[in-house]
Parts: sequence; C-alpha cells; structure tokens
Amino acid sequence: MNLRELAKNHVLGNPTRLAIMLYLLPRDRVLFKELLSVLDLTPGNLDSHLKALEKAGYVELYKVFADRPRTAVRITEKGAEETGKYLRALKNVLSSL
Repeated sequence: MNLRELAKNHVLGNPTRLAIMLYLLPRDRVLFKELLSVLDLTPGNLDSHLKALEKAGYVELYKVFADRPRTAVRITEKGAEETGKYLRALKNVLSSL
C-alpha cells in the first residue's frame, strides 16, 4: 500500500476514527461514555464516527444492561485486521521518507 492508497481509505484516514480503532484494539469492549471521555468528543460527533465504522464493518455497537441500558462498542475481526494493515502501510510510507 502506498501513500495514494492510504489517502483513499476514507474510514481509517479520518484521525478520530483511527483514534477510536487504536483505543479499541487492545480492549474487549468499551462503553460509549468511556470513548466520549477518552477522546473528548461530543455525543453526536462520536455517534457519527461510530456509525461510519459500523457501516464499514469495523465495529459492533450493542446494548449492555446494568442499572440502565448502556451502549458498548466492540471491534470486529475485520476492523482489527484492517487497522493493522493500515498501520503497517503507514509505517512503510513513513520509513520510506
């Protein structure tokens, strides 16, 4: 993958979506509220990015029922693979500079 192909990745090419994926990679699941806090985003902004990631098949959103329903986010196998590929390609491009 070269620089042109990296730039064409509209899902992971967005810094906020890449940050979400990097945060999710080592974790089993994350609550929506935790992502809000860690990334310092508004609920609407985070929701928009998560919907784009979900549409691409990179994450799954589901409800967790405790004291009240909460939204949780889990990275999919595809999401982990594509994020890894993107990071390796980015590293290759940077090392060739």
